[in-house]
Amino acid sequence: MSELRGAWLRTAAGAGLLGPDGSVAQTIFAEMTALATRTGAINLGQGFPDEDGPAEVIEAAREAIAQGVNQYPPGRGMPDLRHAIAEHQQRFYGLHLDSERDVLVTAGATEAIAAALLALVDSPDDEVVVFEPYYDSYAACVALTGARLVSVPLRWPDFQPDLDEVERAVTDRTRVILINNPHNPTGAVFETPVLRRIVELAERHDAIIVADEVYEHLTFGVAHVPLATLPGGWERTLTISSAGKTFSTTGWKIGWATGPAPLVTAVNTVKQFLTYANGAPFQPAIATGLRLHDAFFQEIAATLANKRDILGAGLRAAGFAVSEPRGSYFTVADAAPLGVTDAAAFCRELPELAGVVGVPVSAFVTAERQNEYATLVRFAACKRVEVLEDAAERLAALSR
Repeated sequence: MSELRGAWLRTAAGAGLLGPDGSVAQTIFAEMTALATRTGAINLGQGFPDEDGPAEVIEAAREAIAQGVNQYPPGRGMPDLRHAIAEHQQRFYGLHLDSERDVLVTAGATEAIAAALLALVDSPDDEVVVFEPYYDSYAACVALTGARLVSVPLRWPDFQPDLDEVERAVTDRTRVILINNPHNPTGAVFETPVLRRIVELAERHDAIIVADEVYEHLTFGVAHVPLATLPGGWERTLTISSAGKTFSTTGWKIGWATGPAPLVTAVNTVKQFLTYANGAPFQPAIATGLRLHDAFFQEIAATLANKRDILGAGLRAAGFAVSEPRGSYFTVADAAPLGVTDAAAFCRELPELAGVVGVPVSAFVTAERQNEYATLVRFAACKRVEVLEDAAERLAALSR
């Protein structure tokens, strides 16, 4: 047991999950949110909306609570929500799911990812391929499995993976290819040839694809292509999404995993010992949301595209170089034109300099690649228009 604990501690420390003294390291989001609170700065660091979701969804949750839907729901999720998820996958992507066998409701997408990796990774000799920068829980979850994290870099300014590097990363040791598309933190939407190559490599090396598609409805001028819809994709892809991003209900923590029954069942074997079940009154509310008219889904993407443009214009006016995101909440800006060499230090100074908080992209990468992303900052556009306009005015002070 001590050997296993030692191995985990080494893996966790390497992933940046522990401090030098072995204590739990504070996440960059907690640090920057605390900094925003302390200084009164506008928090464009953490990716949560400052507006409620659609009224129909909020009201459905209130009604469920009033009607007594407040105890444990079924472990796999309420049947009506599972039906709504299956309907959604067919309506938008033409995927035909058995809601009894191919759908699992989880405590947000993060639990689905953790349960998937714990269920599907068998041995410390296994490798999990990720695309770097990556959502910070990926390294934590891989560390929990004891597997080796193998990363493929996404480079400024378009953040599309190099296919030769992808091919070198995926080998017979690869157990899981974990892909976030649309991508956090870069805002990239992977091009279809890239997605096809990932499926081909997974087939060649008998790997499983875990597709984190939580920003599926937040793309700008480009359609979301689920990996499960590509030739050869369905058989080996576990697709994960959640209600938080689509319906601005990040605190409800209602997510789901869909895919072939054996993969979903494997995830459930772990999930049932994590949360077992969650969010009873929110599940019927999200079923209501998934059945909203097409105009709703078109409108949320158009609204966020407008917010992206306001944020991008403000960053350019402040002197940043800006990568134009094609999806997600986020815009990555390069602070190098402002003379910045260390974005982490710059982000800690930015509340005093301009009254705005961002997050250094270096927080999303391994120690070996810190220098490649040293001047990049991620900003979140999922705020009210007047907040973004205020932030843009504050940032303009940097150019002066």
